[in-house]
Amino acid sequence: MKVLVVDDEPLARRRLVRMLARVVTVTDIAEAGDGASALGSAASWSPDVVLLDIHMPGLDGLEVARRLPPSVAVVFTTAYAEHALDAFDAAAVDYLVKPIDAAKLERALARVAGRRAAPPPAPRVVARGRDGVHVFAPEEIVRFQAVEKYTAFTVDGREHLVEQSLSSLEATLDGLIRVHRADVVRLDAITALVPDGDGFCVVLRDGQRVPVSRRHLGALKARLTGS
Repeated sequence: MKVLVVDDEPLARRRLVRMLARVVTVTDIAEAGDGASALGSAASWSPDVVLLDIHMPGLDGLEVARRLPPSVAVVFTTAYAEHALDAFDAAAVDYLVKPIDAAKLERALARVAGRRAAPPPAPRVVARGRDGVHVFAPEEIVRFQAVEKYTAFTVDGREHLVEQSLSSLEATLDGLIRVHRADVVRLDAITALVPDGDGFCVVLRDGQRVPVSRRHLGALKARLTGS
């Protein structure tokens, strides 16, 4: 198992590295001191798991987790217990509060190994609201729309917001296609492509009409016709 340790405190990193060196399933260990370096290491080194601090300068651990490839397991290692809900929203395998003991670390790594051996879980979209956390199957959502720093979608007439970008959703969910700079839709939810003023729009199964930019029109037509 290849493990990337990400923490802006060198002493904390070294302590985790020493603990990992005693875990028989760990074959390789790398370190990063900030979020940008962590993403670079993940892209070039392809770790199996990232041990990730939350509070770091620049990109924090939660943002790093959202940008990591889905194949990389995340275990948060932090001094702050209050971020647990945010961590699991970011699909963390485990959440370890400092000071971390060896037994808990080994259990977290065993959980990662178990997940890698098991069939991958079905993807889901998690939105947080004032009334709690809402979980949706991707097939329920016909359109994602960029709204300021959030991404919005509507299910059963109610709007929900997530912090994932449209590009991130495109990369992690199947069956989506970009039709506009600010809009991604489900391909199988399109019922028509119709003229709209000087351009075109798609009509979705729930009645929404979404403009199609000239930039994305050719790719959309090709996907719709299978050519």
